[in-house]
Amino acid sequence: MNGSLIALIIAVIVVGILIFVAITLTQNRKHSFNREEYQAEWLTINNSLKKDSPDSYNMVIVKADKFLDRALIEMGVPGKTMGERLKRLHGRLSEEDDVWSAHKSRNRIAHETNYNATYYEAKRSLAAFKSALKDIGAI
Repeated sequence: MNGSLIALIIAVIVVGILIFVAITLTQNRKHSFNREEYQAEWLTINNSLKKDSPDSYNMVIVKADKFLDRALIEMGVPGKTMGERLKRLHGRLSEEDDVWSAHKSRNRIAHETNYNATYYEAKRSLAAFKSALKDIGAI
């Protein structure tokens, strides 16, 4: 082998190692949320649920779902929809089934014209979304 071929092989190996290191470092980096902003916005959503105001039940579910979705997008979780992003978190949420149930409630509100959530469904959904937000470090 001549010297230029050996230099080319070494260069290819070095570039490969550098690419591998760059990919590894970027995948392990955790997103850092502005927790104060997220906590303040969460409190606004949470406090807008009023037992004596049925109009608030659907609204808080939709707002909380959208809020979690925004956090997932900010984290860089891939997917075209909230459902796709939630699938990417499989195994990382402590109340995964409850989050899915809350998201399904949101979908019913959005797609079924006569659907009205109950107060207790709204409370359960808020608890699930809050748990997910805590799991990802947003609040």
